[in-house]
Amino acid sequence: MPVTKIADILIPEIWLPYMQQQTKEKSALFNSGIITQSPEIDDLAAGGGITANMPFFLDLTGSSEVLSDTTPLGTNKITAGKDVCVKHLRGQAWGSNDLAGALSGADPLAAIASLVGTWWARDFQKVLLASLKGVFAAASMSATHALDVSIADGNAATAANKMTAETTIDAFALLGDETKALTAIAMHSRVYHNLLKANLIQFEKLSEQGMPIELYQGRMIIVDDSLPRVAGSTSGFKYTSYLLGAGVIGFGEGSAKVPVETDRDILQGEEILVNRRHFVIHPSGVKWKGTAAGAAPTNVELAVGTNWERVYEVKNTPMVALITNG
Repeated sequence: MPVTKIADILIPEIWLPYMQQQTKEKSALFNSGIITQSPEIDDLAAGGGITANMPFFLDLTGSSEVLSDTTPLGTNKITAGKDVCVKHLRGQAWGSNDLAGALSGADPLAAIASLVGTWWARDFQKVLLASLKGVFAAASMSATHALDVSIADGNAATAANKMTAETTIDAFALLGDETKALTAIAMHSRVYHNLLKANLIQFEKLSEQGMPIELYQGRMIIVDDSLPRVAGSTSGFKYTSYLLGAGVIGFGEGSAKVPVETDRDILQGEEILVNRRHFVIHPSGVKWKGTAAGAAPTNVELAVGTNWERVYEVKNTPMVALITNG
């Protein structure tokens, strides 16, 4: 009697593009425009090696000279810098036992296949948040792109220690006259709800039929409870919110040698789905200089400040961390 297996219904050439599209559609970060995908970064993700160089030209310096009919103009040069991204090599496997499916009356593995894109969207976000934690812990970023107004005794915090119009503007001010480059704010739900209570959230309809988008200080809001929340040394908590510019996070995806595989353990009566992805999620202008213990960095390694170094000028790096007590 023929038996339909996951391998019979899962066609990689069709399923993989669908999964990749679903990953992006389910991600608030992709939808906000903070993450941008480009063919150039796709090529880096598909290339060899664990890191890739991303050279760039530095801005021109100096002042104009007064023209003279006897003295020629001096010649200046343009200099270059080098950003470095790291490639992430990740995978996961899911299994379903025949007996579990028979007893439940449903096909667990079919459900797994339909949810993989959403799972990767959450996992990509974990990779990004670990990277941002490391980036803002770097000496070259913490002094110029982070504002900490929190106190150890979070329960005694006042408005000066929380996200308010004043503290947010102070965070914007770290970029000087490039403040408008910051287009979105990612925050923990506790911070978001405090802003709601203070009536500081604006609602703007994109169309008559569409759901309104939420804005704070004219910037799109991304609410995610996976953003940093750490206990204060005395009481309460400290929350890290990220003020980010459009396209500041570069994304590219290559392809593993075998991106999707299925298998069956005949003795256990279990079907297995394996998914592998090679991708780049890189905060522009802050190079990776760490050395991963394995083939690629873990989230723990990404969160280490000494593994990162800012290479862009301060105003050309549109991302700021604001640490508050709510």
